[in-house]
This record gives sequence, structure tokens and C-alpha cells, in this order.
Amino acid sequence: MKFHFNTLLMIYAVVVAVAVVTWLVPGGEYQRVVVEGKTLVQPDSYRKTEAVPQGIGAVLVAPVTGFVQAAPIIAFLFVIGGSFLVLEKTGTISAAVQRLATLCADRPHLRRLFIPITMTLFSLGGSIFGMCEETLPFIGIFIPLARSLGYDSIVGTAIPFLGAAAGFAGSTLNPFTVGIAQHIAELPMYSGLGYRMVIWVLSTVCMIAFVMAYAARLRRDPRSSPVYDIDLARVQPSAAGEGCVRLTRPQQGVLLIFGAAVVLLVYGILVLHWYMNEIAALFLGLGLLGGIVGRLSAEEITDAFKAGARDMVGVCLIISCARAILVVSQDGRILDALLYQLSSVITHLHPVVAAQTMFVVQGIINFFVHSGSGQAALTMPIMAPLAEVVGISRQTAVLAFQFGEGWINPILPTSGVTMGVLGLAGIPWDRWFRWMLPAQIFFFALALVLLAFAHLGGYR
Repeated sequence: MKFHFNTLLMIYAVVVAVAVVTWLVPGGEYQRVVVEGKTLVQPDSYRKTEAVPQGIGAVLVAPVTGFVQAAPIIAFLFVIGGSFLVLEKTGTISAAVQRLATLCADRPHLRRLFIPITMTLFSLGGSIFGMCEETLPFIGIFIPLARSLGYDSIVGTAIPFLGAAAGFAGSTLNPFTVGIAQHIAELPMYSGLGYRMVIWVLSTVCMIAFVMAYAARLRRDPRSSPVYDIDLARVQPSAAGEGCVRLTRPQQGVLLIFGAAVVLLVYGILVLHWYMNEIAALFLGLGLLGGIVGRLSAEEITDAFKAGARDMVGVCLIISCARAILVVSQDGRILDALLYQLSSVITHLHPVVAAQTMFVVQGIINFFVHSGSGQAALTMPIMAPLAEVVGISRQTAVLAFQFGEGWINPILPTSGVTMGVLGLAGIPWDRWFRWMLPAQIFFFALALVLLAFAHLGGYR
């Protein structure tokens, strides 16, 4: 019998495993205090508590609680899925993609520059304003575009998602990670920028090289794609060079509205500080207005929207179960205990190894906590003073947090954004993991080297 990987089952098995751990590990907790609206851990307040084992009832309730806690990103996915199917129903996306693909085919230099230029733009977004969830709307655009250029769904997904991830890990001005972490560590805001800019360049160049090497291999042998069978089952976009498709006037109107929505999205994020609710509202309006301008009937708009949202149900259940892991670990009082035990290990290590271990610890905590600001609030009050105890700078501790929260995220099945991206792309997590593993190993090693240089170079 052939084994079929089931992501939802795997995630729920982790929920059960964490519940079992609550029966084996003594409980513990830190005291917390609210400072400037942020709930921070008091580093010297850890105390052992009675264990709170999580039984069958907790395991069954946790996904429901997880669904409620993850409601913003779940609603976001429903709206994005629905709105994009409405736009697809107008025929605008496929026509625009073919036009752009034909343009690239007529100008070979554009085809060669397509991946590095677009990934660099997304990397800038991840580095400057923490672009992460904001990549979700672009998945439906870049997959058909990449496929029309002779690539596959993985390349189409990697351009926005891994581009932003490279920038996120090499953050220069990201207020949600570097900004908050430095504030908690009592460092000057955005200090140490020079070294982080070097890291951003390295991160972006290496990620682009990884995707381009795969894309070149794919053009030589399309069957080498891990999603070859999946892409065969998709509607095949017109190949570049097969003639120019003219956009109708309604489609031109829809494309104009979409362009305006993207401009408004960037303005809203940078100036108005929009987050998922506002972005979801923007794309809901885009779907409705696009359907009207595209001359769809009210029934066609609603049917397409419901079908697009329905396609997101599976990934939303996965996100709910992923959130349930955090729910069980917190209710069982083992998350703080885990953080305490891991930080206790660091105090006995050589400074270079301590910095590298901080990165590993941040990656482990990131398995449970996927909010950059939330993880900073949980770990940095402990890691910042601990850094001075073991002889490394607080700036290096912030860098370890930045790497642990950034470079590990793209393969975590407990990350709502990662699973949301893969759900929109229709790529099974196990295939994505196998494809990403060489890059993850490389970036893991790169993080260790960069942290060693940070300490030895007196990074402050």
C-alpha cells in the first residue's frame, strides 16, 4: 500500500504529542508585565508550578480554540481565495499573464532578470516593513506567470514567499522584529544597521541563487519538478510566444483596479500601518468591484467567491491545529518551562556557541509562537540580560532572534503563513519541505557563521 502524506494528520499528531509531554514535564511559568501595550516576561520571575496535564478533552478543544485565535488569518485566507477566484472568472489574470509572458519571450534579457528583480523587490518588503502575510495575494499571480515562462508552481510560490522570507531574515528596518526586539533589549532603535545590511544582501543573493539554479534545472527537465503531476492537473496557461492575447475593455478595467489596489496596499502598510483586517477588506472590495467591472452577474460573483473560499477550508483547518499546539503548551504550562530549561543551558557555553545556541532556541520557540512581535516579547526579556551573562552583546542576541524567527519559518508546518501560502499554491507541505531542505541547511549554517562573526567582530 502506497503511503500518502497527510499534513493535517501530522499536525494533529503533534498536538497529541505535546499533550503527552504535559504529563511528563513539570510545569513552570514566568510572571508577565504590560509595558507600553506589550506583555513582557520578567526574566528573574520563573517559578515551578503544579503540572497541568492536558487530557483528551483538551486535545479535542484545542483546535477549536486555535481556530478562534487564528480567526484573523483564516478570514484573510477566505477573502483572498474568494476574491482571486472572482478575478480569475473575469479572465483578466490569465490574459494579463500571457501578455507579460509574451513580453518576456520577445526580450530574453527580461526572462533572465525576471526572478532576481521580483525576488529582490519582495525581499526589500520583508526587510523594511516585515512583509509576510502580505505575500499571500501574490501567490495567485506568480504561479500562472511562472508556469507560462516554463517554470512550475514552486518557482511561482518561491518568488514572493521566499523573496520576502530572505528579507525578513535579513531585516534592516523591520519594526515588528528588529524594532521591538531592540526596544526590549534596551538598544538604540535600528542600531547595528551596517552589519544587518550585509546580512540582507547575503540572504537575498543566496535565496535568489537557489531559486534560479532550480529554475534552470527545471527548464532542462520539467519532469524533475516535485509538483510536476500537480501542475499537469492545473489549467495550463498559454506558453510564452504563442501569440499575443488582447485584453478586452472590461479586463483592462479590472487590471487597472488591481494595479490601484496594489498601490493602495503598499500605502496602507507603510503609511497607515494596515494589518490583515484592513488588507482583507481591500481585497474584498477588489473582488466585488473587479467582478462588476468584469461584467460578471451577481450570481457569478457570489458563486466564484464561495468556491474560492471553499478551497481554503483544508488549509484553515491545518492552521487551526497548528495554533492548537501553542494552546496545549500554554495551558499545560510547559512553554515557559521549555524556555527556562533552554536558557539555563546557554549559561554554561562558550560565547560563540552561546550565540549560536540562542539561534537554535529561537527556532524551537518559533515552532510554537509565530508572531515576530509575540516571540520578541516572550524571549528577548530573557535573552538580552542572559547575553551579557555569557559574554555576548545584546545586539548579537537580537540577531539570533532575527535568524531564528526568519530563516526557519518557510518550512514550519505550524506556521499559519507558510501553510496559507502552500494552501493557495496547492503544494503539499511534504513536497515543499523536501525541495526546501537543502536551502534550509545552507541558511542554518550561514546563521551560525554570521553569529560567530558578530561576536568575534564586537557587533554592538
